[in-house]
Amino acid sequence: MTAAFQVGNARITRIPELHWDNVDPSRLYPDIDAEALATFGPFLTPGSFDKATGRLAQGTHAWLVQFPEINILIDTATGNNKPLPDAPALNHLHTPFLDRLAAAGVRPEQIDVVLHTHIHADHVGWNTHLHDGKWVPTFPKARHIFSAIEARYGAANDGIDPAPDLPPDVLGPPDHRPLPRVYADSMLPVIDAGLGQAIRIDGREILAGFSFHPTPGHSIDHASIRLRSQGVEAWFTGDVMHHPLQVYRPDLRSIYCEFIQTAERSRRWFLEQANEGGSLCFTSHFAETGAGYVRRREAGFSWEFAHPDEGDIK
Repeated sequence: MTAAFQVGNARITRIPELHWDNVDPSRLYPDIDAEALATFGPFLTPGSFDKATGRLAQGTHAWLVQFPEINILIDTATGNNKPLPDAPALNHLHTPFLDRLAAAGVRPEQIDVVLHTHIHADHVGWNTHLHDGKWVPTFPKARHIFSAIEARYGAANDGIDPAPDLPPDVLGPPDHRPLPRVYADSMLPVIDAGLGQAIRIDGREILAGFSFHPTPGHSIDHASIRLRSQGVEAWFTGDVMHHPLQVYRPDLRSIYCEFIQTAERSRRWFLEQANEGGSLCFTSHFAETGAGYVRRREAGFSWEFAHPDEGDIK
């Protein structure tokens, strides 16, 4: 049985796709300084930072959230066979992701809802799979919920439908645009199948217990998703952070962040929220268990991994 966390009435299981333990910190964080790891490396756990090599560990995964009456998948990782030549580590993957989902007791047709933090290649890829040379929905009975702005921007990025009003000036100039074909290959087939629900990211409850909160910057309309169940609160962080190092140094932007200053503001906001609520945070790229807590320290925050064998989260 796959290990799971219990948050209120929800059973939450990490469905892993990829793992790396040789990430170059200067590649992930182009503005990193020597002080960052010299000061905070000793606080990072061995499963996230190899002190001997100076390399970081990361992964890609999705989160399966199971209630007695509904199965929910939060983000869907990268997917197999996706043409992503600009991201070699994700290009034309062949992973047993669906087998791992099955090991958690759920088949694709048993997923009722898919929630998306944002529309990037490694968060929407398993929405579709190749069948007779065409991309078709992987979760054929699931309602897929996503930002309307993210979808419009993705469609424009792929030359499907222009969006001259995007991105808005308030975000500042983009450092780069999203990878091409992500919307066309991983979102449009779902929408054409009538399985899409585009929403406004404004903190409202969209599904019982789930609300989408604006944390833009990493992407144009990135959301962090809050779950409240039986008086217990948890967050699905998306890409507000890519590694525990950013909990200690929220000024560090990842190479994948599109709107750099806005991303930092969102990161700092999120850290305050997560710490204030004592909430369990389910991350998208942290290694080890992928889940943990933001703790207050004298001059900022620290990260503490949580483990499924700790029992129910109270």
